[in-house]
Amino acid sequence: MPKGKGKGKGPQGRRITLKVAKNSMRVLFNGRRRLELSKMGIAVFPKCLLELADVEEIDLSRNMLKKIPNIIEKFQNLMWLDLHSNQIDELPPEIGTLRNLTYLNLCNNKLTTKGLPEELTLLRNLRTLNLGLNCLESIPTTLGSLKELIELGLFDNSLTIIPKSVKKLPKIERMNVKRNPLPEFAKEEEPIDTIKRIESLYLVEKKDLCNSCLQTCQGERDELHKLEDMTPGPSEKPNFTSLTTPNSTAIDNQEEWRIKDDSPSNTPRHSPDNVP
Repeated sequence: MPKGKGKGKGPQGRRITLKVAKNSMRVLFNGRRRLELSKMGIAVFPKCLLELADVEEIDLSRNMLKKIPNIIEKFQNLMWLDLHSNQIDELPPEIGTLRNLTYLNLCNNKLTTKGLPEELTLLRNLRTLNLGLNCLESIPTTLGSLKELIELGLFDNSLTIIPKSVKKLPKIERMNVKRNPLPEFAKEEEPIDTIKRIESLYLVEKKDLCNSCLQTCQGERDELHKLEDMTPGPSEKPNFTSLTTPNSTAIDNQEEWRIKDDSPSNTPRHSPDNVP
């Protein structure tokens, strides 16, 4: 490969130098230092970051990372780690050494159940863990040992059960399990109402509308006509409006025997409550 081809975006992603990393450092209002390396086309964890291993926060989201190397254990001051929207399929066991970590975002990756190391449960100070939008078929019951966990994202996976140990986490406040094949979400969805509902109706004449508003109204009227064409017509069976009893069972020849005997003296016999 000719020299210079490795720079910029390519098969190996963008090459991050120490200078680029230092220029990406931000000091937050709480005094923490954050490496903001989001959306930079990074495909391989930059080894030059070891020179900045004392940072408290790292944002490597929206890149092309497939692996997190074991050198992550060098970042012992790390409290906040955002890796969402990459291509990570597994985490190294060394992730469990980051005992100061309180926030870990792994959303929108390719993590499988096997890709979650047991050492993940060593992050006893973790308060936010986002595993949504991955390929998880189950989650370890040992996640129930994360007693400080307040937020847990498990949405958009293939989970069929949530372990009791996780459901009963003592400090959990928000747990998102939407769009998983869980039994409690297996109920048949209500049919979608395709008819638009309106709360107010205003009547005006065409001459009072500008061209733009007139075109809008005509377009909505055409849409309404389409809906009318799709709406089934009235039933051909006779409609007996006088049958007001909810449990009445009208037969097809109801109208015939009502016409034959409509004298006042026989009205009680033909009342709705006496319908056979």
